[in-house]
Amino acid sequence: MYAIIAFIPLIVTIYLMIGRNWGASKALPLAWLLACVVAFTFWKMSLLDMAAYTLTGFLSALETLCIVFGAILIMNTLSRSGAMSAINGMFMGVTKDARIQAIIVGWAFGAFIEGAAGFGTPAALAAPLLISLGFPPLAAATICLIYNCTPVIFGAVGTPTNTAFATVKDAVIASGANPDAWLTSLTSFSAICMAFGAFFILIIGIGVVVVTFGWEGHRHPKFILPILLYAGFTATVFLLVYLAIASFIGGELASLGAALVTLLVSILAAKKGFLMPKKEFYFDKKERWDSSWLANTEIPEPKTSDMPLVKAFMPYVIIIAILVITRVCQKSGMAWADAMKSFTIGTGSSGIILGQNWNWAALWSPGVVFILVALLTVPMHGMKKEDVTGAWKDTINQVKGAAIALFFGVAMVNIFRYTNASSDVMDGSMLLIMARGLTDLAGKAYIVMAPVIGVLGSFMSGSNTVSNTLFSSLQFEAASLVNLSPIVIVALQNCGGAIGNMVCVNNVVSVCATTGVSGNEGKIIKFNAIPCVAHCLIVVIVAIIAMSLGYGALT
Repeated sequence: MYAIIAFIPLIVTIYLMIGRNWGASKALPLAWLLACVVAFTFWKMSLLDMAAYTLTGFLSALETLCIVFGAILIMNTLSRSGAMSAINGMFMGVTKDARIQAIIVGWAFGAFIEGAAGFGTPAALAAPLLISLGFPPLAAATICLIYNCTPVIFGAVGTPTNTAFATVKDAVIASGANPDAWLTSLTSFSAICMAFGAFFILIIGIGVVVVTFGWEGHRHPKFILPILLYAGFTATVFLLVYLAIASFIGGELASLGAALVTLLVSILAAKKGFLMPKKEFYFDKKERWDSSWLANTEIPEPKTSDMPLVKAFMPYVIIIAILVITRVCQKSGMAWADAMKSFTIGTGSSGIILGQNWNWAALWSPGVVFILVALLTVPMHGMKKEDVTGAWKDTINQVKGAAIALFFGVAMVNIFRYTNASSDVMDGSMLLIMARGLTDLAGKAYIVMAPVIGVLGSFMSGSNTVSNTLFSSLQFEAASLVNLSPIVIVALQNCGGAIGNMVCVNNVVSVCATTGVSGNEGKIIKFNAIPCVAHCLIVVIVAIIAMSLGYGALT
C-alpha cells in the first residue's frame, strides 16, 4: 500500500513525460512537489527538513550542471571557431563502404563526442556527417542513436557514473564501505558490462543499415558477415583502452580516451585496407530510396574549414592532459593533487543550510577544466567576439532545460531518501519502501529489472545523468534487500540509462531535427526498441558472468 503511495510522484512523472509528452523541465518540478506532499502527509516529514534537503539538492545539482555547461560550451566554441568542421573533414575520402563509414563516424566519432560533451550531442553531430557521406537521413539518425550507448556511462567526462555515485555516497558510507574504493568498483563494473557488449551493438547497428536501408537485392544478413573482422578489431581496440582507463585512471576519460584511440586506429586501418571487406556496400541511388527515408526539411551543407587538424584537436588534447595528470598524480599520492581534490567551497561543517551542509571540490571538477579550456580556445583559434558570444548564448539556452530538471530531480531524490529524518512513523523512508515493493515483486530476478529501470529513466528524462539521479538510490536499497551487490545493481542502472539513449524522446527529437526527418520519431523508436532490449540482455549476461568470476564483490 505505502509502496504504491511512495511511487505516486514517479508514476505521475512517467505519465506526463510519456503519455502527455511533457519535458523533464516541466515534469520534475511537479514530481518534486508531489513527493513533498506525500512525505508531509504520510511520513510526517517536517517542513524544515523538507526545505533543508531541497536546498542541498539544488546545490548538489550545481556540481553536475557545471560539467554539463562546460562540456556543451567547449563543443559550441569549437563549432563556432571552425574546429569541428575541420575535424569532420578528415572523414571524407576514407572509404566508400557504408558499413565502415557507420562504424568510424557513427560509432567511433560519436563515442568521442559523447565522451567530451554527451547530453544528446553525439547523434546530432555525427548523423549530418553521415548524410554528407551518402546515407539516407533516416538511416543516419537511426544508426547514430543505436551507437550512442556504450560510451554514455562515461559521457561528458564521466558525469553519469559520478552522478550515480554521488547519489548513493551517503548510503555507501553508512554501510561502512570505503567510498573511493566503491566508486572505483562501480566504474570498473559499469565499464565491463558495457564494453563486452560493444561488438554486438556494432553488429546490430550494421544489421539495421544493411537489412533496413540496403538497396534492392542487398537487404540480406549475408552482407553483415564481411564486416565482422573489422567490427571485431574496432570493438577490441575500444574495449582494451576503455577498460584500462576506467580501471587505472578513472571514468572521466574512459570514453573520451578510448574513442580517440579507436577513431584514429579505425581510420588508419580503413585507409590501409586492413580487414576491409573485398566488396564495398553502398546505398542505392537517391531516386530509388523510400520516401520516408528522405529529409522533409532543408539540411544546411556542412561548413568547410582550412584549420589544421592538430590545431582543431588541441583543446581536447589540453583537456585530456589536465585530467590525466591530475587524476594519475592524485592516485599516486602527490600532495598538490590531493590538495586540489580536497579543496572545497561551501558551508564546511557549519550546518548553516537549516542544519545541513554542502561542499564542492571545485578545483577537481571537469566542468571547470572545460570552461577554462573554452576560454583558452578563443585566442588559440583566433575567434571573433560575435562567435564567442554566440557560443556562450547557445550554451546557456541549451543548458536551461537541463538545469531545471537536475535541480528538481536531485531535490526530489533527497526527499525520497530522507523522508523519515524528522519522524519515525514509517518503517523506512519513501525510497526504502519503494525498494521493498520492487524486490517483493521481482526477488532474485531483480538483476534483470535493474537495467530496464535505467532505460525507463533515460526514456523519461532524455539523460542517463538524470536517470541515475532518479533511480540510483532506489537501486542501491533494492540490491541490499535481495542480497545482491549494490555495486552490480547500481552499475546495471548506469548501463540501462546509457542504453536508453537510443530510444529516449529528447535524443530522438534532436537527431530528427538535425537530419531533417522530423515526424519520424515514432518510427525510429520502433526501429531501436529491439536493439535496446537486446543490449539490456547482453549487459545482464555479462554482469552475471562477471559476478561468477568475483567482480562486484565489494559491498
